[in-house]
Amino acid sequence: MIKVYLKIHRRNGIETVACCDESLLNQIFCEGNLKIEISDQFFGGDLISIEEAIEILKTAPYFNVVGENIVKRVIEKQILPKEGTRCINGIPMALKMMF
Repeated sequence: MIKVYLKIHRRNGIETVACCDESLLNQIFCEGNLKIEISDQFFGGDLISIEEAIEILKTAPYFNVVGENIVKRVIEKQILPKEGTRCINGIPMALKMMF
């Protein structure tokens, strides 16, 4: 079973979900002037199944997902289009923001 870390941040009544592949926690990726830090503070919530994470992400107004497994599943479930993703040093990531 594929596992991911998922953490829900709440601020001023707004929830932002951070989710990353299990193997990426506490790593930093750079490409040119772009950098993403998969910190325990932001991403290190509960270690759950990718299926559980997808159910949470389906209804999340804001999220940040990083990693091949979770980004692929978000695209497969049509939560975000493939065009809404980007790679940094080969690591796929995506953000969702509702306005």
